[in-house]
Amino acid sequence: SCNRDFLPRGSGIVTRRPLVLQLISSTSEHAEFLHCKGKKFTDFDAVRREIEAETDRVTGTNKGISSIPINLRICSPNVLNLSLIDLPGITKVPVGDQPPDIEYQIRDMIMQFICRENCLILAVTPANMDLANSDALKLAKDVDPQGHRTIGVITKLDLMDKGTNVRDVLENRLLPLRRGYVGVVNRSQKDIEGKKDISAALAAERRFFKSHPAYRHMADCMGTLYLQRLLNQQLTNHIRDTLPALRSRLQGQLLSLDKEAEEYKCLNSDDPSRKTKALMQLIQHFGLDFEKRIEGSGDQVDTVELSGGAKINRIFHERFPFELVKMEFDEKELRREISYAIKNIHGIRTGLFTPDMAFEAIVKKQIVKLKVPCLKCVDMVIQELINTVQQCTNKLESFPKLREETERIVTTHIRERESQAKDQVLLSLEIQLSYINTNHEDFIGFANAQQKTNQTSKKPSAGNQVILKGWLTINNISLIKGGAKEYWFMLTAESLSWFKDDEEKEKKYMLPLDNLKVRDIEKGFMSSKHVFAIFNTEQRNVYKDYRHLELACDTQDEMDSWKASLLRAGVYPEKTTAESFSMDPQLERQVETIRNLVDSYMSIIYKSIRDLMPKTIVHLVINNVREFIHSGLLAQLYSSGDQYSLMDESPEQALRREEVLRIHTALKEALNIITDISTSTISTPLPPPVDNSWLHSGSLHRSSPTHFFTFPLTITHPNSPTFPLFPSTPIPLVFFLLHFLQNSFEPRAVVFSATPTRTGLADSDRI
Repeated sequence: SCNRDFLPRGSGIVTRRPLVLQLISSTSEHAEFLHCKGKKFTDFDAVRREIEAETDRVTGTNKGISSIPINLRICSPNVLNLSLIDLPGITKVPVGDQPPDIEYQIRDMIMQFICRENCLILAVTPANMDLANSDALKLAKDVDPQGHRTIGVITKLDLMDKGTNVRDVLENRLLPLRRGYVGVVNRSQKDIEGKKDISAALAAERRFFKSHPAYRHMADCMGTLYLQRLLNQQLTNHIRDTLPALRSRLQGQLLSLDKEAEEYKCLNSDDPSRKTKALMQLIQHFGLDFEKRIEGSGDQVDTVELSGGAKINRIFHERFPFELVKMEFDEKELRREISYAIKNIHGIRTGLFTPDMAFEAIVKKQIVKLKVPCLKCVDMVIQELINTVQQCTNKLESFPKLREETERIVTTHIRERESQAKDQVLLSLEIQLSYINTNHEDFIGFANAQQKTNQTSKKPSAGNQVILKGWLTINNISLIKGGAKEYWFMLTAESLSWFKDDEEKEKKYMLPLDNLKVRDIEKGFMSSKHVFAIFNTEQRNVYKDYRHLELACDTQDEMDSWKASLLRAGVYPEKTTAESFSMDPQLERQVETIRNLVDSYMSIIYKSIRDLMPKTIVHLVINNVREFIHSGLLAQLYSSGDQYSLMDESPEQALRREEVLRIHTALKEALNIITDISTSTISTPLPPPVDNSWLHSGSLHRSSPTHFFTFPLTITHPNSPTFPLFPSTPIPLVFFLLHFLQNSFEPRAVVFSATPTRTGLADSDRI
């Protein structure tokens, strides 16, 4: 079809490896082999020699065969964009290095391909042979019993004995096929040796049918060009059948890429104003994303992990109160300090009254201890804000410089606000230290403190309110019983209960919270669980014969949540205490009085601190950072240097953008092509059934020589870097109707045509 004679010729079996031909319409004419990357052949005699040499490299020089294909690309202005495969024909008798079962090996390879429902089978039979003995028709009948995919091709019409013809066959009256027969006349060996080109051969074929008395009345339905049009129409039918589903799929893909492609088009502009606008939009989106993560949002809620705002909320209302309570209850240490303070104030004198100076000294010392948890709270919130900023800047990863600069500027601002927040926290504590307000309405005073001497250790009752539920593993019991087992725990203000599962139907045990405390357990070397223990301060068993319960959970956050909830229920952490010491009854009463006063006043301080800390951090840090992102970040980005360089893409993003825009353009062009095909082509119905019972008769008993050539038409992309993915094993005369739009293609070259010529056979084997 490219008017070039480059296929090897000779006697016997010449085509010993599949030859994959990729024909590409081009302004220049050359050939390329896949195994000779980068080398272009302009001499087609050299192409023939390379085919022969490559065949011998794999199969040897003694007629061996191989299913490994030779891939050849032909670029020429005289070809259409399509792919062909030239295959070995079935051989009956092994020659050379061929195995004894060569015929069956080739037949097996043939059957692999003609069984496919998306191919038309061209059953080629010479006119000077008995049609009823055609191997091609027999194989076609095995896989296509209804004849939906089989077209008969009659060759060598010019070599029949004088006075004979196959008119009845070509008119589909003798041995009919549903799709009928087409006769063709190809070049003889003499024509090829005389350098007769394809155009002259087609003209000679046309004259033969026009002048032959038996075929002239059907000349318009005979010949290579008619076969080409017939195959073209069948391919058109197949394509039109697949267009509705294909159009729907492509429209869905296009819709999914529209928004991304539009963004890339804006970012790809060399216009500085467009880049400036894109920069502003990215920073605006960054600010909105940060605000949603901190303030919360109803849309696109993350169900996998907590957002930055939710984690900060836990710090304010779980972690920070827990840190405060850990410092609050150190009973013996506090009593010892009060005792020493009273004794030091009295000196060598014996005091008759409880000194208020001891109360003030102890209170101030307790207030000073609050610096550590308060500053730790600020640190935790700052770290969570930085983590949130990093999560938001991940969406700027397409622009590494912008992402790095944005993260640097915002993090620097957060650190500046951290310093101010810590200064304000320390100032608040200094304010508390500057004046001990014993006239506070919630302070019990000395008289009430003495009356409540025996009531200080009692915790307030909150009824049977449910505080927390969740899964925990009882470690020390599970080990004895042969393995860890989870239970569903429910903590209320009065008890800790556990059930078989979260349906809470089968209660395993209920443990009262009186006299319970929490102890940290070191995580085992091989364990991924976080463990804490519950025990009774009066050395009683907490559950059956167990002095303590080791409870394990999966994450640190879960353990912190359980500890904080136990604190709310009045179960406090264990403290390391000093040696006990004896006191006289007078001193003991004074210590108890001041202890009650300290407890009352510190509860006021704790309440105030718990209320002020979140407000201070939110005002000085969170709100300020949010306002800075909205109003100050862009100005700092502009002042940091060349803002246009901030919009430089990463190499990966540049490739992604090019790929998205290429696919988006190809999808739009593909849909245009589908529209053109739908409006410019028509489908032809399948011919009606015929009586082809003759194919079932016993007349197909004698084998006849059968040759094979494939017409796997497909649309190929002229700029494709690789050869088309085509079957590498031999198949008979099969016309593949491939799903053309599943591969890359050149939209302007959607032309379906084939010119079946055979130049790889000896003269005696000519089709």
